[in-house]
Amino acid sequence: MIYTVTFNPAIDYVIKVDDLTLGKVNRTKREDMYCGGKGINVSNVLANLGIDSVGFGFIAGFTGDAIETGAKQLGFKPDFIRLREGMTRINVKIKSNEESEINGQGPDIHEDELEMMYQKLDTLKDGDILVLAGSIPNTLPEDVYEKIMERLQDRKIQIVVDATKDLLLNVLKYHPFLIKPNNHELGEMFGVELKNNEEIIEYGKKLQEKGARNVLISMAGDGAILITEEGDVHISPCPKGEVKNSVGAGDSMVAGFLTGYLKAGDYKEALKMGIATGSASAFSEDLATKDKIMELYEQL
Repeated sequence: MIYTVTFNPAIDYVIKVDDLTLGKVNRTKREDMYCGGKGINVSNVLANLGIDSVGFGFIAGFTGDAIETGAKQLGFKPDFIRLREGMTRINVKIKSNEESEINGQGPDIHEDELEMMYQKLDTLKDGDILVLAGSIPNTLPEDVYEKIMERLQDRKIQIVVDATKDLLLNVLKYHPFLIKPNNHELGEMFGVELKNNEEIIEYGKKLQEKGARNVLISMAGDGAILITEEGDVHISPCPKGEVKNSVGAGDSMVAGFLTGYLKAGDYKEALKMGIATGSASAFSEDLATKDKIMELYEQL
């Protein structure tokens, strides 16, 4: 079974305004609401591809109710911990002449509530896949990913980590199955600007030296590079299309990669499915559908 963790889920309220003017009343041209959060996005796209998953996370208040209901509608099993205080955050994403975002903080998570999460994770079995994705709320310890991986290190659980900077670097000692920085995040980790594929591969291999097994580096419209634990390097371009929405494209790539790997047991095939799935989300108003994914898959 695949399990995803979203520590700080959100209702994403996406509005379109023709000409946003600060200090005046603006009226929306279009409004959409989505269940947001990187782990939720991964589970959503897995469901679209026919792969079952369970979503872990924390929810609170009436917005938490909406997240739980939405997860069921999206096709994956929610197994969230309900917090005793606060409400799940709302993120406002404004699309106008420029794109702007106002992200909520989210509720406080108490120590005993975090312990409930650890207990859920302790039920995972050998062969399961765990996806840790996204930032950590400021009410949780910064090393929570490390603590999770330390607890699970003696089991044969494939752990995927999609995080940035120290949050990612500090877990490499536990040998995650897959990490997915983008090329800019990879450069930031080492304080360099990466200008070509050779440099991206060089620094991707440095993450392997620190403990990562497989390194998947997304490069937006330039495709992706996969450096496998077998020592192979695969470079894949993106299919052509009009970018409509970049939100969730990286999470979709993770879902596609896992789907390809589970079905074929082959890293090159996993990369191909990951590229098609990430691109399908980028070329759509919402997250990737199976039909769109397979259409782009055939182009690669």
